[in-house]
Amino acid sequence: MDFTMNVVRSALVPCAGSYRHLSTRYDPRQGVLWCIMDPKGSPCFSLELLEDLRAVELELEQCAGHVRPDDLPLRYFVFASRTPGVFNYGGDLDLILRCLKTGDTSMLRRYARLCIDVLYSYFMNFHIPITTISLVQGNALGGGFEAALGGDVVIAEKSAMFGFPEVLFNLFPGMGAYNFLSRRIGMARAERLILGGKTFRAEELLEDGVLDIVAEDGKGENALYDYIGKHSRKKHVYESLFKVRRSVFPVHHKEMMEISELWVDTALRIGPRDIRLMERLIKAQRRAPDPVRTLACVP
Repeated sequence: MDFTMNVVRSALVPCAGSYRHLSTRYDPRQGVLWCIMDPKGSPCFSLELLEDLRAVELELEQCAGHVRPDDLPLRYFVFASRTPGVFNYGGDLDLILRCLKTGDTSMLRRYARLCIDVLYSYFMNFHIPITTISLVQGNALGGGFEAALGGDVVIAEKSAMFGFPEVLFNLFPGMGAYNFLSRRIGMARAERLILGGKTFRAEELLEDGVLDIVAEDGKGENALYDYIGKHSRKKHVYESLFKVRRSVFPVHHKEMMEISELWVDTALRIGPRDIRLMERLIKAQRRAPDPVRTLACVP
């Protein structure tokens, strides 16, 4: 997947250091920092990927948006994935299952809290005056869907599929789904989407107001730079509206942490049948990367 089509020669961001499960690229022409997930193994939010993401966030907060000393301050942050056909499959089911089987509540809680720290910082634009954009060029399930919703703007390619499969094994998406969705489409519709356990096409979610832009396959980056071009001409208006949105529909770190604690408590009550379903889902994902077929394997 080419992330340099519209970008002047990409360079590693000095203040971000080096990471094993993601890469960062900077476009100084447009003031765009790309954060591209590249997890080793399953394309989910492993502890290692989360730690890399959190390190990037902390570096950005410390740099105050000045990616390189000689450049103008950062204007846009793009969250994307290098895995073909996949944005992110969400929670690390292998880790979650190990915690449940061994009774490792502290690790499960640590994992949940790190998820919240990462997603809340992204939602809050790392506490610097920038616009965050989720570019979804593949399937986004569970926590992957939650992460995408954390951006100011969500752009998806046409074939991308979205959904919250957690309900299939008696869990719920506890890392921001309710917070982010209810801001966009209201509580009742958010609950129906979460409880349905279905997968949705990008165009369906565009009609429902969950997504902002849907592009043809392979044209997501074009749509991104088209948006940036339009946004730049009315930059102050857009940024003010995003601030108004966060003020009128706030999301609080404490609230998200409380929901994550409820998620941990719910996970600890999962029974043998639900654990078997999770195991089947993990095996199915390893055999075939198509999440629609994978979820079809689960009754």
